[in-house]
Amino acid sequence: MHIVFEENLFPREKYLKRIRGFYHETEMIKVITGVRRCGKSSLMKLIIKELLSSGVKEDNILYLHLDKKPYTGISTQKQLDSLIEKLSKGIDGKKYLFIDEIQNVKDFETVINSWREEGDYSIFITGSNSYLLSGELVTKLTGRYIEFGVLPLTFDEYVKMKSFLGKQVSTDALDELEHYIYEGGFPFALKLNSIDEKREYTQNLIEEIYEKDVHKRIRIRNRSSFDMIMRYFINNFGATTSVQNIVEDLKKQGNPIKKSTVYRYIDALKNAKILLECNRFDLKSRKSLQGEQKYYLSDLSFYYAYNTDNRINYGPVLENILYNYALSLNYRISIGRIGKLEVDFILRDNKMNYSYVQVAYTILSSKKTEDREYAPLENIKDNYPKYVMTTDRLRQMRNGVIHCNIMDFMMKEKGF
Repeated sequence: MHIVFEENLFPREKYLKRIRGFYHETEMIKVITGVRRCGKSSLMKLIIKELLSSGVKEDNILYLHLDKKPYTGISTQKQLDSLIEKLSKGIDGKKYLFIDEIQNVKDFETVINSWREEGDYSIFITGSNSYLLSGELVTKLTGRYIEFGVLPLTFDEYVKMKSFLGKQVSTDALDELEHYIYEGGFPFALKLNSIDEKREYTQNLIEEIYEKDVHKRIRIRNRSSFDMIMRYFINNFGATTSVQNIVEDLKKQGNPIKKSTVYRYIDALKNAKILLECNRFDLKSRKSLQGEQKYYLSDLSFYYAYNTDNRINYGPVLENILYNYALSLNYRISIGRIGKLEVDFILRDNKMNYSYVQVAYTILSSKKTEDREYAPLENIKDNYPKYVMTTDRLRQMRNGVIHCNIMDFMMKEKGF
């Protein structure tokens, strides 16, 4: 089967190294999720390239992109099943089945699982998140799939992809951070030259997400109400959210909306991966705190697509950037509370190692600012690593807390 690749595929190494151990696994279906246009299809092609370079025959790789010819007419279980059978005919040994935009086939889970049962297919699928993360997948394929979440480019990837594409990269990391904040991390947007083009691309992307990932999946009776809720969360990313307060504020503005409707819209935005939820954790009781979530954006360009004001509120912006960076490294993330103090992030890796992170633009402006950022970390009594991340070039070491320049830290692709 001849597979056509783009000339330049930027290597998303942080995701590839997580998936490599499952390349030849036939028991587990590999499900690649992420917001629309974040690079899931390109990641699939990078996996195929690595398989080919390792000696897998091209005939043993079956790649179906159901949004592109000649497979756009595949929409039923029977059609998909017949197509896989036809493409597999006469091929000996292990087959590698890649299906992009699999949500185009209704009830695809049954077909995919039947081919998994054959025992000689390593299966990879991507598609619209509102479908892939639905109850059907969880119910029908429980214990038989592993999910790999993909984000738009993180800051380190953004800088490296600019270099990869031959674009000029500033020698001042703070300049590049500013460009990243305004432009966002969607790979295609990086190829565009002007900020106007990039923002128009994001605006069109938001509309595409609504039409394909939200409206088709849940019943939106009032588009203006949904847009109002979406704008609220996009404009208040990184802030503690109270749904009750939102309902009351909208009612005062003459826009009555039910609490249950707000929750339904939040779920839709989470499933479409526009919003990323971060829960709170009480460090004294060691329990999660309900109803005190923060929501971050999968890409900051969503904010600037909705706002003409280019002022940067560095607190939530830097939190969002670090949150996405940690998420791309597969950390579990929560917000920490210790008494009346708050730790921006508690990070946990798969080996149950913890670390604690405070994020600020600078701590060198005043002693009061320095104390505010260090105090929560100094109140944590365990011996896991504790970080204060800022844009400062000069470092302030205090009580074993590690003060890092946030740009340098991310560019080294270090874990915490």
